[in-house]
Amino acid sequence: MNKRAFLAILLALFVPLVAYFIVSDLSGSATQMPRHYFPDSVVQRVVKGKQVLDTVWHQVEEPKLINQLGDTVTFDSLRGKILVMDFFFTRCPTICPAMTMNMKRMAESIHNGKRVGDKTNKRVHFISISIDPERDSLERIKHWADRFQVNPEQWWILTGNRDSIYQFVLEEIKLGLIDGEGVDSNFVHSDKFVLVDPSRRVRGYYSGLDSMELKELSNDLVLLTMEKDPNREFFLSGKLPIIAFAFLAALFGVFLLLFLLKKSR
Repeated sequence: MNKRAFLAILLALFVPLVAYFIVSDLSGSATQMPRHYFPDSVVQRVVKGKQVLDTVWHQVEEPKLINQLGDTVTFDSLRGKILVMDFFFTRCPTICPAMTMNMKRMAESIHNGKRVGDKTNKRVHFISISIDPERDSLERIKHWADRFQVNPEQWWILTGNRDSIYQFVLEEIKLGLIDGEGVDSNFVHSDKFVLVDPSRRVRGYYSGLDSMELKELSNDLVLLTMEKDPNREFFLSGKLPIIAFAFLAALFGVFLLLFLLKKSR
């Protein structure tokens, strides 16, 4: 084997590895993930001898509510799922029906990509919470769910204790802190859809009546489904020594092959 063939083998070994890391780095830097909201604290830690500051983002606490099937539920049963929330009341004569219809369109447009069978996207769950629970009984939210043909496996219509709901809306989802929202703490009536990631951190607020913002929400949903779980280690973590050994073994194999071919000649 001549020198040109030897170089070709080395390129065959190195180029795919280098190309993978270049493409991975470029794709990661070009994608703007949905931002985080509401830092709780900043933690200082040491990584490879350097001090690094990590922001601890607010993680919403989960209320215990009742869905349209009469089941008492918490978001704990939705672990690993992205949540899209809105807040409504069944007697609302203005924005609520339009918001619910837009959420229905979004729920129907998001599927798992299967050509046949159950196309329900199991990674995303929709939630509508009544902000008038004293009037919105189980019977009324069931009627609302039936009116819009809501699939309970993908979308919960919820009611429950008023104090728990308003604590959740104002202190956890923090609708009152959104610029221009003007939320009344006595009666929350917002047109916002709220995006919450699988770690239960708020990642976006979008008008449920604005087509451009709904498109942005759809795009952010796609990005969140691709986001790496911060609690899950990269599959190569801790395996660099093994990878290095495997690469050296492959390189040794190439040299051994060259030596045997040269000797046979």
